[in-house]
Amino acid sequence: MAVLLAGTAAAAPLVVRSSGPSAKTYPAGKALADNAKLTLKAGDTIVLLDGKGTRTLSGPGTFSASASTVAAASTGSTLNALVSGGGEKRARIGAVRSASGIDKGGKVPNPWYVDVTRSSNMCIADPANVTVWRPDASKATTLTIAGPNGSTTLDLAAGQAMASWPAAAAISSGSQYKLSWDGAKAPTNVKFIVVRPATTDMTGIAQSLIEGGCKEQLDLVIEAASGNASHG
Repeated sequence: MAVLLAGTAAAAPLVVRSSGPSAKTYPAGKALADNAKLTLKAGDTIVLLDGKGTRTLSGPGTFSASASTVAAASTGSTLNALVSGGGEKRARIGAVRSASGIDKGGKVPNPWYVDVTRSSNMCIADPANVTVWRPDASKATTLTIAGPNGSTTLDLAAGQAMASWPAAAAISSGSQYKLSWDGAKAPTNVKFIVVRPATTDMTGIAQSLIEGGCKEQLDLVIEAASGNASHG
């Protein structure tokens, strides 16, 4: 995975979720200056992300975009691992999973892993380095991957939750694949979007996910960062 974090502490606030009367004024993806003031109305809820974590602001009221608290170093390290890890970083990510807790309830343990059970847009930085993941690895199965150039298969042994995306199913931005396996209720559809974040910090990653329409990956990043949330 080509995406690495240069350092999360310097990231300026970014709106990553927005609802209520002021959603058009503060849409998801809007970058804010550190000294910006947000004037929210009753019913507004805004989630901001920066290198310190997330902040949830609820109206009515006027709020500062910058957080007044500094995140613990351990949380910053966890976020670094979550957003920078690719297929080649499995050992590192495995060490983070229990600390972050985002793999509970069958959730994909890393934003860059393709959950074979869910249809979605999938943002990636390196098309040659993609990892597939399944929430139930109790049985061996064969994953069939059908795309623009035909079909290929990927064998997963019992106890094997992850594997590298097969080279035979070449990925390019906009390519779509149908995934199926024994026992699946219905095939899932994955559309890949190759992203090149403008910056390599947390907000740069989040911005690229918003622009790519990769909502589920963005939700994972927000969830990982929310351990540092402070509420306005």
